[in-house]
Amino acid sequence: MNAVDPRDVLTRQAALPEVVLRYAGHRDGIIDVHVPEAARDGGPVPLVVLVHGGFWRAGFDRLHNRPMARALVEEGYLVAAVEYRRVGPPPAEGGWPTTGTDVEAAVLALPGLLDGLGLAATTTSLVGHSAGGHLVLWLASRPGVTADRVVALAPVADLRAAARERLGDGATQDLLGGGPDEVPERYADADPLTLLDPGTAPPGRIVLVHGTDDDVVPVSQSRSLAAALPDVGLRELPGAGHFEVIDPLSTAWPTVLDALGSPPPSGPAAG
Repeated sequence: MNAVDPRDVLTRQAALPEVVLRYAGHRDGIIDVHVPEAARDGGPVPLVVLVHGGFWRAGFDRLHNRPMARALVEEGYLVAAVEYRRVGPPPAEGGWPTTGTDVEAAVLALPGLLDGLGLAATTTSLVGHSAGGHLVLWLASRPGVTADRVVALAPVADLRAAARERLGDGATQDLLGGGPDEVPERYADADPLTLLDPGTAPPGRIVLVHGTDDDVVPVSQSRSLAAALPDVGLRELPGAGHFEVIDPLSTAWPTVLDALGSPPPSGPAAG
């Protein structure tokens, strides 16, 4: 679906955010805010909270999502790209539940932080890729987290299967501190396949977008969640791999925009 190496998007240059906010005191407690023209004029606009992937590891951060963030700004979205503590050797401080609660803290702090900048959102969509897809699906199950739509792009949606298949060379075990038999309580607390139910996934609220040729996070991950929850939408992209879904230059991009909705849905649904 792409004429270039799909991984090129990870290092492609893009404009810097207009504002950088801090939601917590640790070094990763940062949110990049990309502001569309309409918001600079004082009008309320739809908000996308963008959560990056990278198998929850410290080697990947929010910077590789800048091309996507800027493309969303061109579509009129206010974009808040969240950083969080990730797994790795010191000084990395991530792991479960820290990684999840960081993203939750950022989302809960965001309305007040944006209000302090004079920015207002009409709707809120949580968008995550890969490990970030896992995190936004997890957020959808959290009481107190409000979102109109959750769009998970090539998400790790079934943690037990991810551990069994050793996706990312054991990334799920690294995040949770072991396999499902070793730390079952952490899998119960973190796995969207376990946590989501018809109450947190009403029709139209959660949309999955996944390439059928994804060799990083297989499409079976999204199929498992969609099979368990019929009201979760699944849009499969024939021939697409793992990175096309975050690349505005890919032919997958219109499907991503369509999954967000045009215009975005109104009327917040509680998590």
